[in-house]
Amino acid sequence: MASSRKRTGAGPATGPEGVMSSSEGPGGRKRLLILSASAGHGHFRCGQAVEQACATLGMDWDVHHIDILDYTNPLFKTVYSKMYIDMMTKMPEVLGWLYDQLDKPWKGKDRKLAFDKLHVGPFVRLLERQRPDVVFCTHSLPAEIISWLRSRPRKPMVIRQAIVITDFDVHALWLCPHYEHYFVALPETRVHLEELGVPAEKITVSGIPVDPRFRERRDRAELRRKHGLDPERTTLLISAGGYGVGRVETVLSLLLRLRHEAQVIAVCGKNEELRARLDQVAASQDRDPRVRLKVVGYTNEMHELMGASDLIVGKPGGMTMCEALASGLVWVVVNPIPGQEERNSDHLLEEGCAIKCNNLPTLPYKIDTLLDDPVRLARMRENALRLARPDAAFVIAETLRRIAEMPLPELPAAATEPDEPLLPAWLFGPRGASSTEPEV
Repeated sequence: MASSRKRTGAGPATGPEGVMSSSEGPGGRKRLLILSASAGHGHFRCGQAVEQACATLGMDWDVHHIDILDYTNPLFKTVYSKMYIDMMTKMPEVLGWLYDQLDKPWKGKDRKLAFDKLHVGPFVRLLERQRPDVVFCTHSLPAEIISWLRSRPRKPMVIRQAIVITDFDVHALWLCPHYEHYFVALPETRVHLEELGVPAEKITVSGIPVDPRFRERRDRAELRRKHGLDPERTTLLISAGGYGVGRVETVLSLLLRLRHEAQVIAVCGKNEELRARLDQVAASQDRDPRVRLKVVGYTNEMHELMGASDLIVGKPGGMTMCEALASGLVWVVVNPIPGQEERNSDHLLEEGCAIKCNNLPTLPYKIDTLLDDPVRLARMRENALRLARPDAAFVIAETLRRIAEMPLPELPAAATEPDEPLLPAWLFGPRGASSTEPEV
């Protein structure tokens, strides 16, 4: 993952008894290390949003944004990222079962120290070079590794850590004992964390950070013209996410049966095969069909495509959900992944900014019924904008600025060796095995 600003690292700063601590960057600049994981695309977008907010606010910091999986055993990286996408597309029920089984707060927490047998040498060396003033985690994996590094018996690291929970609900995997701050999407999530023992002063209801461009308000008709769309037609957006996964073709075939005149923007992400198939569907349409189709591949203009739309149809992943809310889109929830996306959809329904289709054949009927009631549709749009927090990245950046000025965290009174990890040792390879360390 390329960083926004690069610099040459120095040797590690050490305190008493080999304790490693942070130091300021060149010219006295603070150092921010953003840690994401390539399990899904949203975690990176979340980190990029905070990067952009820091730059917009004029924070003269050294900011680096990396994929934590680039600093682990190659086998682990492959299994972790590929298995998540494969399960999401082929075995969502299993993914939901795992989600529920692992959602036991503070139970079996020693598994968070299972990374004693994971080859984290390159990651530790990165921290020694960078010596960040603050680490900002957009994924639970780096958060628990940092927490472990702060409490390990030999050479513990003194690092300030802040964590953003990238769904509406908090899952037990996000919990770790050593941190400075949590950022959450909803007041309810804050209450949940407080009940789990997190001090109120260490929680900010910021929202999930989205690209600062989602703060802009542009005329919907103007955006439709810019992207070759009819400015007067109801516009639906269907997104397959950054990796182009999901039942897009099935959903699209149903949307083309809508009774109302409409147009559908189908975003295929990086799935070129899907885009080619949908291009064929668009090319086979009549000259002036009742429902027009526009196919888009991977794009950096999602803020404009959402700004041009009225409804979004699909799975409410954390980032996509918050981008859509910031654009005032009404959700039509289809095929949410059991676990976090089902919980996200529950919140959307409770807040009055979504409908949910449990039986796909009824999708055209449900959407047509909503479009028959423009007053209801307008009210749901207002609810979406009320729930949105488009300034989240700026709230987080300002809070990180304050965290960087806080005293360094104290070391735990006593550190203990981790119990036998739940993950099998063979998954991570032999201790000290060689691996390729990415350049930063």
